[in-house]
Amino acid sequence: MPTDSTRARTRLVAIAAAAVTAAAILLPSPAMAAGNDAPKGPSVKKVEPTLVARATLSADHLESGPPSGAALTTTVNGRTGPFAGQVIPGFSAVIENGDGTFWAQPDNGFGAKTNSADFLLRNYLVRPAWQTAAGGSGDLAVERFVSYNDADHVLDFPIVNDATPDRLLTGADFDIESVVRAKDGSFWVGEEFGPFLLHFDADGTLLEKPFSLPNGAKSPQNPYLQPGETPRVRASRGFEALAGSANGRYVYPVVEGSYADDPDLRRREVLEFDTKTGAYTGRTWNYETDQDANVVGDAFTVRNGVLLLVERDDFEGDQAVTKRIYQVDLKRIDAEGKLEKTLVLDALRIANPDLIGAGDGYGTGDPFSLPVQSFETVVQLKDGNLLIANDNNYPGNDARITGTPDDTEFDVIDLDRTRVQPSEVTVVAHRGASGYRPEHTLAAYETAITECADFIEPDVVSTKDGVLVARHENEISGTTDVASRPAFADRKATKVIDGVSVTGWFTEDFTLAELKTLRAVERLPQVRPANAAFNGLYAIPTLDEVLDLARHSVSCDGLPVGVYPETKHPSYFDSIGLSLEEPLVAELSRNGLDSADAPVIVQSFEVANLEELDGATDVPLAQLLNSSGRPYDFTVGGDPRTYADLATAAGLAEIATYADGVGVEKNLVIPRTATGALGTPTTLVADAHAVGLDVHAWTFRRENAFLPAEFRSSADPAGIGDLAGELEVFLHADLDGFFSDNPDIGTAVAG
Repeated sequence: MPTDSTRARTRLVAIAAAAVTAAAILLPSPAMAAGNDAPKGPSVKKVEPTLVARATLSADHLESGPPSGAALTTTVNGRTGPFAGQVIPGFSAVIENGDGTFWAQPDNGFGAKTNSADFLLRNYLVRPAWQTAAGGSGDLAVERFVSYNDADHVLDFPIVNDATPDRLLTGADFDIESVVRAKDGSFWVGEEFGPFLLHFDADGTLLEKPFSLPNGAKSPQNPYLQPGETPRVRASRGFEALAGSANGRYVYPVVEGSYADDPDLRRREVLEFDTKTGAYTGRTWNYETDQDANVVGDAFTVRNGVLLLVERDDFEGDQAVTKRIYQVDLKRIDAEGKLEKTLVLDALRIANPDLIGAGDGYGTGDPFSLPVQSFETVVQLKDGNLLIANDNNYPGNDARITGTPDDTEFDVIDLDRTRVQPSEVTVVAHRGASGYRPEHTLAAYETAITECADFIEPDVVSTKDGVLVARHENEISGTTDVASRPAFADRKATKVIDGVSVTGWFTEDFTLAELKTLRAVERLPQVRPANAAFNGLYAIPTLDEVLDLARHSVSCDGLPVGVYPETKHPSYFDSIGLSLEEPLVAELSRNGLDSADAPVIVQSFEVANLEELDGATDVPLAQLLNSSGRPYDFTVGGDPRTYADLATAAGLAEIATYADGVGVEKNLVIPRTATGALGTPTTLVADAHAVGLDVHAWTFRRENAFLPAEFRSSADPAGIGDLAGELEVFLHADLDGFFSDNPDIGTAVAG
């Protein structure tokens, strides 16, 4: 592609792309004519989710009724059953009543049929005394409840309280997870053991037999499951989410997880049920989660055919990755037949300037987050704000304070818009926020996004079956737990990669399904011991999952989050029949990211594959330059030139014929002296700019081991030094951007 790049082109490209997103609106900037030092380009009016009210109910709160939790004989977070009344294990579904009260429904109690027979299924009427910027107690008061029951003997299978007059339903009978209130005051409830749709009157009495999924799909807990019948719905993956149409006629249950027989582990089915006819309509939609293990936690209709869906993972506290609300329109389907989704709220990044709830544990400062395992409620309130709430799986979750059960909380989020001026300096999260989470995991990428990175960077290698995945190298013993897996012991091999003999386990010897069984570990545990706490948690993401995360995210500047993939060892992968270029271009195209204005930059240390990509895609390209050595394809082809040759004015002019920028080892910009301090800047940046190339330098890290001598805090290699000070010096050298393992520090300096 011809090079027509100008300085800061990548940021301006991203700003242009943002014009078509729902999360940002471009407006003329009043600062544009303010002088030479004023920010250039349009400002962005972005959504700034802000916490405006909060109320909590003690995790240990008990309501009237018989003791519960007798089966909880193991102490968890300091609590052991039985409990002297009915616990409230958080709320899985909430209904706004418009008078300051809410119906709030817990699930089946303690998580399983076997431990919840003494937990009574109820719907509680609660009244928050909101804590706001103006004050308020922040208490969540329980005023009364409705007990779900089968007093009319509708059910044709045994229940726990079969022989009692009231026939109160328990958590061993149903696992209720979602609720919609009909115009006549009755409740439609989504549950998981069937999964069933249940219809209760306003007093909680079951009105009709449970409505089963079409085509006989059942879960392992379904009371109608026949001996030898294979369950199609996975255990505890039924109707966690249920939304109602605006006119009240239809409800939309969502299957929480993938079907057991579905090869697409990211597909979640949305169904339509006609409450008037009491039957499914046959209309269904496919929703794709960000990764295989994510679940759909709740649904809410904002207008006919437009739903909010909670998507979450099962992690909590600082381990959390996905706690998001996406909007889908049932009339908008992408080319693959999936619902198009737009990010409405990332619950791990909520502004809290008034410090509402501050001091209540992890994530309660500014920014605020809801990092609980079971983020299971979203309601759009009548004033347009969002209410989000949690199921606390009492006493199992301790996201806020380790060792203490999480309280139940209601958080109200105002989706304010605010004007921001995007920085002209591009901050690239190097392998994600790899200074805080194991690199090349969705946790590292999500952390980078919450820390305001402009781009996330996946290194891409291939699996045996030709799928591109994010790993620093194709040899994975240092970044996964593969060495501890006996099943893969025989995969250990010695290979020559780019002329170097390497022993270990290699991605090209594993199928994607096999790689997905592995878990990431910290690559530099001696330097980053805190990251090792996350070892064994996170799966290896595919490039598609990284692209999906980015294109469904919004940066702190209100722009689409960019992706900066690096093709690793392209000559080697070509030599074994697993070329990287074609699947990379195909993935970009499939994700709608193959145009010149897409927020994507493809980089490589080799030259030939970038020249090939120049003719195969219109996205910007970046030639990587090291401070030593040569491109390996030069070695293979007998080209004597080195990276030093490419870094000259003549070399940069040649790069400009096929690339839009260079990613350079930072010593090429400012070399170090014999004492390890920063020396005198070179002319590389000026030479690159003269031929229209952007310059992004790598890699900036906060640990002493990686810092110039004058910015180290001590002789301890793992000690934290002054990364901000180093970055200030490099930005004065006129860089267009930089790669950092610590994007929070980088974005603070870049402004």
